[in-house]
Amino acid sequence: MTSTRTSAGGCGASGPHLDRLACLAGRSWSCTELPGGLTNVNLHVVTEDGGPRLDLVVRWSQGDPALLGIDRDAEAAHTEIAAATGVAAGVVEYRPDLGLLVIEFLEGKALANADFADPGVLTRAATSCRVLHAGPPFGADFDMFARQADYLRTVREHGYRVPADYADHADAWADVRRVLAAAPRPKVPCNNDLLAANFIDDGDRAWLIDYEYSGNNDAAFELGNTATECGFTPAQVEAYVAAYYGSPTRADLARVRLQMLCSAYGWSLWGFIQEAVSPIAFDFHAWGMERYEKAVATFRGPDLAGLLAEVGDGG
Repeated sequence: MTSTRTSAGGCGASGPHLDRLACLAGRSWSCTELPGGLTNVNLHVVTEDGGPRLDLVVRWSQGDPALLGIDRDAEAAHTEIAAATGVAAGVVEYRPDLGLLVIEFLEGKALANADFADPGVLTRAATSCRVLHAGPPFGADFDMFARQADYLRTVREHGYRVPADYADHADAWADVRRVLAAAPRPKVPCNNDLLAANFIDDGDRAWLIDYEYSGNNDAAFELGNTATECGFTPAQVEAYVAAYYGSPTRADLARVRLQMLCSAYGWSLWGFIQEAVSPIAFDFHAWGMERYEKAVATFRGPDLAGLLAEVGDGG
């Protein structure tokens, strides 16, 4: 008989239909809700009936993924590809009809921003990104400029709350897009959402989880996204870029710093959409404003022209 012995709301009667999963059919198991998750409820499920032990994470998605540009089929497929490279958890079962993706549980610590002060953590994170990026391509691309345009169209169509001056930076945004496109880099399979909690560090390697926004992209976006999400200091940005590239050029560093801007400006709209539509109790407006304010500081700061020039020079 299936059992759910927990007080966590995600595992109770109002939670997902875990008993309909083939991997848990006829099994006895316990379930607890994992912390974090801004688009999913994440559940840790362990079988307890004396049979082959399963230690799983069940990702339960809710709401309308189309508003956020999430393709759940691509997420499952890309997770499998990433797992084959050795940096992601394997997929055990995918039930789109139930909104459930079942993956292997990874032993280790979900990182926090402060953990990147440890050079070993920083290096393991960069190494795992390099392994992922060297692996087989994903089945779809990711482009933050296209994503930002889609998000902006969504907020305007639905009248969601955004900063009154958001569009004031459209010309500078177009300059960034033009310069990056004029000096293109090969697209590689990227997670595109590697905030601190999406690294699981076991002391030996940093596992990369959560492939909702995965797609082939500029590797500099992957690095820049982590750098801005985790609040890296300028010295940490340089160390992270060096750990990834080995001997980075000025253009490599400038490109990552521009992609930090792209991440902050684009993902801020994600927060404003989530404020309006998410069932999760979280201050999404503040989350979006934190990223927007980072973007504005770069748009209005003294470094943007130099970064554009260095990327354009390619040196």
